[in-house]
Amino acid sequence: MHRCSHPNRRHFVIRTAAAAAAVASPWFAHAEARAIRILVGFPPGGGTDAIARLLAEPLRETLGVPVVVDNRAGAGGQLAAQALKAAVPDGTTLLLTHDHTVSILPLVLRHPGFDPARDFVAVGGFATFVNALAVSGGTPARSLREFTQWVRSQGGKAAVGIPAPASVPQFLVQVLARQQQLDLVAVPYRGSGPMMADMLGNQIPAGVGSIPDFIEHHRAGKLHVVAVMGRQRQPALPEVPTFAELGISGFEEVPFYGLFAPAGTPAAVLAQLDAALARVVMQPAVRERLTAMGLNVGHMSGEQLAVRERAYREVWARIIRDSGFQPQ
Repeated sequence: MHRCSHPNRRHFVIRTAAAAAAVASPWFAHAEARAIRILVGFPPGGGTDAIARLLAEPLRETLGVPVVVDNRAGAGGQLAAQALKAAVPDGTTLLLTHDHTVSILPLVLRHPGFDPARDFVAVGGFATFVNALAVSGGTPARSLREFTQWVRSQGGKAAVGIPAPASVPQFLVQVLARQQQLDLVAVPYRGSGPMMADMLGNQIPAGVGSIPDFIEHHRAGKLHVVAVMGRQRQPALPEVPTFAELGISGFEEVPFYGLFAPAGTPAAVLAQLDAALARVVMQPAVRERLTAMGLNVGHMSGEQLAVRERAYREVWARIIRDSGFQPQ
């Protein structure tokens, strides 16, 4: 009989079997079961909302209970994070978010109303992604060089939308302005949905957001992604260069998407939720749709996500401090 001798393969088989066993009998599989609420800190129409709604149905099928998306838009995810902190730690309220809410907000706000290390616990991660600079169809630019030339032709000043104030996109705009010697003004929105609406309506010439925010409109030719963050080009947009390729350094660290629960959620509940997430992410249809949205799909356990989040926050703490930004 063939033996599974490769340690990685053996670990995968054990983890998959454990996931199947854990999901088979969810902790709230009883008559009084309530729906699981997935908090999203941004309005409908943006990438984070679309991802949450994509995962909700397969999670419902896997766990056997209703899963609903609850948009708590505002303040770059701060309202949703505060709602998670206040929730009962029983596994029925989760936060689906990217790096901004859990890693960046605590660095740029004096009183965010939550402390990720104290108030949250990582359930599991499911993807990494990169932020990108996109220009609206109302400009003639189809590359970063053409965009900077166009800005100079407009007197050297232009507005660039960002999904939230004091965010990674804001610091990217600042670095780009400094390195290209332009007067770029970061204009904050209440999420990427409203920002994209103004970009598509040619009310603002450019914006910085995640690839999931931009990719469908880029493919349709309604706006144009001209540069991406990260250490390498993205499979979903292989024709788009990285900022590093274009000589703009400092934005190689890759952010993440994950699920978080209130601190105090029982370990057994977290294990079952993580197992469900792992099982959903392994479904080919889910992986294909997430990949098509521009995500680099791969499951991270709660422990792995927690380690990644802490390391990411340390990198950006240095960048933000070096920028001279003062927490507000």
